[in-house]
Amino acid sequence: MPLDHPTTALLEQLAALGGPPLHELAPEEARAVSAGLSELSGKGPDVARVEEVTVPAEDGASFPARVLVANGTPRGVIVYYHGGGWVIGSIDEFDALGRELAVRTGCAVVLAGYRLAPEHRYPVAARDAYAALLWAASDMPGLPIVVAGDSAGGNLAAVVAQRARDEGGPDIALQVLVYPATDCDLDNDSYRDPANQLLLTRDAMVYFWDHYAPDPGSRANPDASPLRAADLSGLPPAVVLTAEHDVLRDEGEAYAERLRQAGVPVEFKRFEGQMHVFFTMVNVLPASAEALDLVAAAVGRSLG
Repeated sequence: MPLDHPTTALLEQLAALGGPPLHELAPEEARAVSAGLSELSGKGPDVARVEEVTVPAEDGASFPARVLVANGTPRGVIVYYHGGGWVIGSIDEFDALGRELAVRTGCAVVLAGYRLAPEHRYPVAARDAYAALLWAASDMPGLPIVVAGDSAGGNLAAVVAQRARDEGGPDIALQVLVYPATDCDLDNDSYRDPANQLLLTRDAMVYFWDHYAPDPGSRANPDASPLRAADLSGLPPAVVLTAEHDVLRDEGEAYAERLRQAGVPVEFKRFEGQMHVFFTMVNVLPASAEALDLVAAAVGRSLG
């Protein structure tokens, strides 16, 4: 299916602005571009409480997180890891999305500001992501936990779910993986398809991997490429969303299939006519609202 009209219009609007492709930018420049794109979503809905917190990291450092509570007593907690190739993205850029999740699910949403590459290379983001899970479990005891993320954040959510299983960590009720990066293979069909070279390209993913995990050997580790884990049994139920025109489509769908084969309950949907980043384009792309409804319904069923 071709890209839908709102997506095509957005791409035309961005193309008119000009500028070099992301993979030709320094990380600081790429972060500025990402921040500008996120402004299109606006503020997001009002919530009852916003709390800025500091999460202790495994190496003795710390990183920020933001807790969003829509109203009253939350029914659960969603630990959300933002996308951006482990290099770009921030809590502020995902605030509107976090607010939408809080309002739609009735959960407290923890936006985890894990440290970024290349200043903090693999496995820092993966370890920070797990630290955010531990913090949420400790700070909000008794609440069921959902781990969620998009793109590189989907990678981190999958990694966290595996580590919690392997180390007897906090129980996770559901993992929500939105077009997750699950493998370091940059040459599968969806990576090579010219129709998928849109806001996220193969060149951009090479750039992200080179900044995050420059050692090729380390990329095959399951906490970098969760698809390469030997065993996916015993993991939390999963919601996996992919986009038709996305270089990450095939690896996300491969992960969903491997989860299913391992006996993990999986709810999967490919969004036809959509590109990478559609989920986070709140108030910009209509498919974002559709996907948020799907996620909210799945969270509701999971929490009972």
